[in-house]
Amino acid sequence: MVSDFAQKIAKLHVAMDKAPLRALSLILGFYHVVMVMWDPEQYAQAIGGFNAIISPLLIWAVCSSMVFGVGFKPIRWYWQLLFSPYFSLTILLYLTARYWL
Repeated sequence: MVSDFAQKIAKLHVAMDKAPLRALSLILGFYHVVMVMWDPEQYAQAIGGFNAIISPLLIWAVCSSMVFGVGFKPIRWYWQLLFSPYFSLTILLYLTARYWL
């Protein structure tokens, strides 16, 4: 049984439930994984270094972008918040901008 709170959070995510945003999420997630795997030192230098904040956020955003990008929709409200595309896309877009600028 889905709670009322879970339904409200699901309604917030309806605006993001579009194929182009899912594709963007997957592309950004894979892009950052490739950049870390290809040359971690250069990537870290470009984004301002890996630290206690950036590293966990990068890992979380990549994992969350994969969950959202493949179309998985969590039922429980706390998983919906944890894997929210609003957070993951914001973090990945920020890191992309840091990398290129």
